[in-house]
Amino acid sequence: MINSVLIISSNFTGHGHKSIAESLCEKFSNNKNVKIHIVDGFSLGGTTLLNIAKAYGPITRKSESLWELIWDISSVKPYLINEIIELKVKDRFLDLLKKVNPDLILSIHPNFNGSLMNILKKYNIKIPFITLIADLVSISPLWADPRADYIISPTQEAKYKCMEFGVPAEKIKVLGFPVRWRFYNHTCQREDYNMNKPLNCMIMSGGEGVGNMKKIAEILLDNFNCTVKIVTGRNAELKKRLEKSLIEKYGNKVEIYGFTKNIQDLMWCSDIAFTRGSPNVIMEAVACNVPLIITDALPGQEEGNPKFVEKYNLGIICKDTRRIEIVISDLIANNLQKLNEIKSSQRIYANPDAAEDIVNFILSMKNNFNEVEIKDANFLIPKVKM
Repeated sequence: MINSVLIISSNFTGHGHKSIAESLCEKFSNNKNVKIHIVDGFSLGGTTLLNIAKAYGPITRKSESLWELIWDISSVKPYLINEIIELKVKDRFLDLLKKVNPDLILSIHPNFNGSLMNILKKYNIKIPFITLIADLVSISPLWADPRADYIISPTQEAKYKCMEFGVPAEKIKVLGFPVRWRFYNHTCQREDYNMNKPLNCMIMSGGEGVGNMKKIAEILLDNFNCTVKIVTGRNAELKKRLEKSLIEKYGNKVEIYGFTKNIQDLMWCSDIAFTRGSPNVIMEAVACNVPLIITDALPGQEEGNPKFVEKYNLGIICKDTRRIEIVISDLIANNLQKLNEIKSSQRIYANPDAAEDIVNFILSMKNNFNEVEIKDANFLIPKVKM
C-alpha cells in the first residue's frame, strides 16, 4: 500500500505546478490513510534556487528572448541542469526523506526529475519515482528521464515526445491533464450567449500577466457590444496601468482583477477567453467550456500549445491584434455557428476524471519493503522492489 506520497512542486514558476498539486490533493483527500507532503523543489536549494524560481515571472514578462535562451540550454544539455540542481538540493533532500519517509515520490516540475533520481541512485535509495508532465506538447527532455518508474503524460502528443527522448512506451501512461474540481463543479446554470445581449469577454495570460491586454480590450470595446474582464495575475504594475487607462475611458464595461482565487467564476461567466498558451489556463477554460482565443505563447514549453488548441477545435489562434475584429465577427456569424462548434468540441475533449485517474494509478502501485541505510545518513528508509 502507498501510505505516504512526497510531491515535488513549485510555488514561483507560474501558478500551474501549484494548481496541479491542488487538483491531486483534492482526490488524495478521499483516502484518509494516505499522507501527502508537498514541497517546493526550489526551496531544497536554499536562497539561490528560490531566487532563480522567483525570477521566472520578471523574465517571462519582460524578456522572452532570455527565457528562450534558458529553455534552449536546458533542452540541449539537460544533464547539466540535473547536475547543478542535484548539487544544490542534495543535503536538504536527504533530510526531507528522513523526515517524511515516503512510499512514493511524485515530481510535477521538470527540474526535479533527473536531479533527484541522481541522488536516489547514488545513495541506493529505492523509492518508486513517478513524473507527472505539466506541459501539453512541447516538453523539455528534463521531463523524459527513463529511470522514472512511470511518466504520467497529459496528452498523446507529450507521450510521443517522451518516446523520442528514449522513454519506453510501456513506462508512459496517458491519463489526462488534472484540473481542480471547482472548474468543473459549477453551482449555477450559465445562460448561453445570444446576439441580443453583451458578449462577455475575458482577457488573461497565466499567473504572470503578460501580453498586450490593453490593446485587445480596446479593440473589443470599440467594435462590439461587450464587457471585458482582465486578469493580470501577479503583475500588479500592469493592473494599475490598466485601471488608469481603461476604466476612465470605458467605465463599468471593464473590470480589472489581479491574482484571484476564484478564476473559475470569472471564466464561467465569460463567453470567450483571450489567453496566452499556458497549459493550465487552456485546460481550465476547457473545463469551464469557454471558447479560447490564443494570442501568444512563451517560447519553448508553450510553443506547440496554440496548434494543439486548433487541432482539437478548443479555440482559435489570433496572434495579430489587427485580426481580432475579424475573428470575433467570424465566431458569432451565422447564429454563433463557430462559437457553438468550439463549445461542443471542448465538452468532448474535457476529462473531469483526470485527477482521480492519476491518483488511483499512483495508489495502485504495489510495495515490497526492505530496509537500506543511506550512506552518510543516520536513518533508515524503505527499499522498494517494483
